[in-house]
Amino acid sequence: MARLKRETRETWITLEVRRGDGEIQVDTGDTFLDHMLVTLARYAGLGLQVEAGGDLRHHLIEDVGITLGLALAMEVPERAERYGWALVPMDEALVEAAVDVGGRPYFVGELPSDLYRHFLESMALNMRATLHVEVRRGRDRHHVVESAVKAVGLALRQALREGEGVFSTKGAVALEVEAEGTPTDPPETAGSLPPGTPPGSGGTSGQIDAGRTETGSTDTRPSDTGNGEA
Repeated sequence: MARLKRETRETWITLEVRRGDGEIQVDTGDTFLDHMLVTLARYAGLGLQVEAGGDLRHHLIEDVGITLGLALAMEVPERAERYGWALVPMDEALVEAAVDVGGRPYFVGELPSDLYRHFLESMALNMRATLHVEVRRGRDRHHVVESAVKAVGLALRQALREGEGVFSTKGAVALEVEAEGTPTDPPETAGSLPPGTPPGSGGTSGQIDAGRTETGSTDTRPSDTGNGEA
């Protein structure tokens, strides 16, 4: 079980996640975000509790993605299955997702909602996962976004299962870090390994919540101030 509390001048988030079916309680003040978080947890087989709030909608959605990614990084088992894949239809929409939780942060994908594309990107990079999302077809934004979240959840369910070995030609990676001083709250910086990162992670370039990724950080579209859908 991983529990995080993250606060900035723009948002506050308390989040708890555990592998295996468990209680799901979400209250962010944004109805559609709550719906997507509950959906992701259910399809990924996660217990999830979230309380959050913020000033603007795009700050809230992005920062919840960051915090969820950091928490999920701590839930990757040492001998995870590592890879997962799913193709999910929802009426006219069809979305595919593939994930690698082996410590290589990367995101590829486009959605008809910049907010939820960035949510998935922020989650993947802070989880140190590679995530590919491909929209095969779809007209309704709600259906496309929900299909994507369900596909990502099912892919994570596979990847986070306990496996029988380390899926890497490198084998397990041992890492020792020596630093002067013992700060009580080390900063989240690009390339750092969050607690619980599994051995066998073949580190690559990526961003671990260096405050906030630039994409969308200055977006002030009217839709971000309301409580709409995607």
